[in-house]
Amino acid sequence: MKHLLLIEDNAEIRDNTAEILELAGYHVRTAENGKIGIEMALEKRPDLIICDIMMPVLDGYGVLHLINKNETLKGIPFIFLTAKSERGDFRKGMEMGADDYITKPFTDGELLTAVESRLKKVDLLRKHYESSADGIQQMLNDFGGRNAVEALTLDRNTNHYKKKQVIYSEGNHPYRLLYILKGKVKTFKTNSDGKELTVGLFTEGEFLGYTALLEGTTYRETAEAIDDTEIAVIPAEEFNTLLNSSREVMQKFIQLLASNIADKEEQLLGLAYNSLRKRVADALITLQNKYKPEQDTRFSMHISREDLANIAGTATESLIRTLSDFKAEKLIEIKEGHIIILNEKKLADMMN
Repeated sequence: MKHLLLIEDNAEIRDNTAEILELAGYHVRTAENGKIGIEMALEKRPDLIICDIMMPVLDGYGVLHLINKNETLKGIPFIFLTAKSERGDFRKGMEMGADDYITKPFTDGELLTAVESRLKKVDLLRKHYESSADGIQQMLNDFGGRNAVEALTLDRNTNHYKKKQVIYSEGNHPYRLLYILKGKVKTFKTNSDGKELTVGLFTEGEFLGYTALLEGTTYRETAEAIDDTEIAVIPAEEFNTLLNSSREVMQKFIQLLASNIADKEEQLLGLAYNSLRKRVADALITLQNKYKPEQDTRFSMHISREDLANIAGTATESLIRTLSDFKAEKLIEIKEGHIIILNEKKLADMMN
C-alpha cells in the first residue's frame, strides 16, 4: 500500500480529499499546515506529498524548499493543490521542482489520475533496465505504452545488408536509429595496425547505433552484418522527439549509457587479465547467450574464426589452437564449420 501525506489547512477539503484517496486504496496521513507536514514527513517518509500552497505557519513553497534541501526527503513526488491559476504560480512551483498541479476545485477523477500517474512514473524511474537493446525496448514500452516499439519501427524504410557488409563506420555522423528486423550484427573497433576487437553483438528485435545519437557525437565503432540482415531506418529527428517528450525517458537513457560504460570496463578487465582459454570460453558463452534460440537444447553457430578471435580479443591462430584443445576435452564439437557447445557449465566456470 502506498503512503501519502496530505498537507491542507482547510479542514473540509482536507477530510474530503483524504477520504477519496483512502477509498482508492491509499494510506493517507494529514497535516493542517506546512510545519506539521514536514515533521510528519521526517517521522515517516511518504511515497507522495500533496500540498496546498496558501497556508499559515509555512506555505507550500516553503514545504517544497525544505523537502528538496533534506537528503532524507529529497526526491519524493510532490503535487501542489492550489486555488490560484495565475501563470506565475505554476512557473514558480515547477522551477522549484514540483511534479504536478491540481487546481481547486477538482474532481475525484482528476485527483486520482494525478496521483496514479505520478506514482507510476516514480516506480518506472526506480526500475532497473539492462544496458542492452532489450533494456531499451522494455523501457520504451514502459514509458510509451505497450506498443511503443512497434509504433516507432512499423512501416519504416528497410535497408538490406549482405554478410560482411558495413552498416556504418567509426567516425561517421549518425542521422538515424537502426532496428534489426532480421539477421545478426557486430560492432567493432580497429587499432592503427588494423586489428579488430568486437565490442557489441546485436540480433533481431534490437536497436543499433543509439549511443552516438544520445551523445550527439560520431560513431565510436563500426557496425557490420554477420549474416544477411534487414534493418528498419528511423530518422534521428523522431528519436530526439521521443527523448525530449519526457524527462523520465531521458533520465533512463542516461542511466543506460552509464551502465554501458560499466560493461565495457568489465570487458577491458577481462582482456587485460583473463587467460587465453578463459577469454575464448567467455566468447563462446557470450555468443550462446546472445543467439541461442529458446527451443534449442544445444547452441550451434557458424562463425568465422576471425570473427570469434575478434570477440575473444586474440589472434586467429591462438583461437584455433584453443578451440582444438576444447574439442579434445569434449567441451565443444566442430562440424562443417559450426561450433557446438557440449559442456556449457565447464566453459562458464573456467578458471584463469
